[in-house]
Amino acid sequence: MLHVDLDQFIAAVEVLRNPALAGRPVIVGGRGDPTERGVVSTASYEAREYGVGSGMPLRVAARKVPDAVFLPVDADAYTQVSDVVMDTLRGLGVVVEVLGWDEAFLGVDTDDPEAVARGVQTAVFDATGLHCSVGIGDNKLRAKVATGFGKPRGRFRLTRDNWFAVMGERGTDALWGIGSRTAKKLDALGIRTVRDLAAASEPDLAARFGPKTGPWLVGLGRGAGGTTVTAEPWVARSHGREVTFQQDVSDWAQVAEHARRLAARVTDDILAERRPGVRVEVKIRYAPFTTHTTARALPEPTLDPRVVADTAVALLDRFDHDRRVRLIGVRVVMTEPGSGRVDGTVPVSG
Repeated sequence: MLHVDLDQFIAAVEVLRNPALAGRPVIVGGRGDPTERGVVSTASYEAREYGVGSGMPLRVAARKVPDAVFLPVDADAYTQVSDVVMDTLRGLGVVVEVLGWDEAFLGVDTDDPEAVARGVQTAVFDATGLHCSVGIGDNKLRAKVATGFGKPRGRFRLTRDNWFAVMGERGTDALWGIGSRTAKKLDALGIRTVRDLAAASEPDLAARFGPKTGPWLVGLGRGAGGTTVTAEPWVARSHGREVTFQQDVSDWAQVAEHARRLAARVTDDILAERRPGVRVEVKIRYAPFTTHTTARALPEPTLDPRVVADTAVALLDRFDHDRRVRLIGVRVVMTEPGSGRVDGTVPVSG
């Protein structure tokens, strides 16, 4: 199978819209104003050379690259270009599993995947003017990881045969699905490389991370991954809203009011899908930039905005009210599609 990833997608779309930006450090995020609070959505390769990356505060990015071009996020424009890309891939006669604006898995049956990958790159460029990288693998994990070795504009193959030769001595955070927090927990157990993880005891990791997650992590170390590519449309598991305060907030009554407003908006989002919420999550980012998250399962699935809001506000008790708040977010996890759906717009409980 193949994994297709558009190179610096959002920045590349902005360059297509304004060719004068080509070769310049371009940073997209928030409202495009680095004097305001917001984070980087993406940065061009020229900006990344200065250490700018996704999730970085815009103000920090501006200090790293004072002469960068800052632009606001234009989701509609990116969606339109993404749709052209995905339609182009489908036109190649392969199964396309869309992962987001800028990436997809392709199910291919061929003895020459490199040739198919080159054809994919040519087709995408001809249709949009965008470049992409392609990972070739014998499962989704290996194809996804391979793409990183092909960037930019390249191709790379990663299979059972060369998995440990390529990945064995790399840190565990080089694996798709392992972030910095999990990598630190693994490091504390003496598991520092992909090879270490592959050789780890499944029962030991199950005891540390849970009966499902522990063995799954060991499987990642061994390069295990799914092999089925499906054209079924992606379905959201949850909806969330958040707000970044332009000035730190120390009044937690004000934080609670924002939690209620966000909860109301998120409830509207899940109501539009008619999939009741089953879990409420609250994220707080303290000043200057430390983030904590907590969650609570709902007593029963609901679309009642009062229940969602009351739960979100109650979760605020778990945070440190002596600290100033930079951001608050509320997220609601929904029932699985086809289960717990409602036909009307009345709350399930409340």
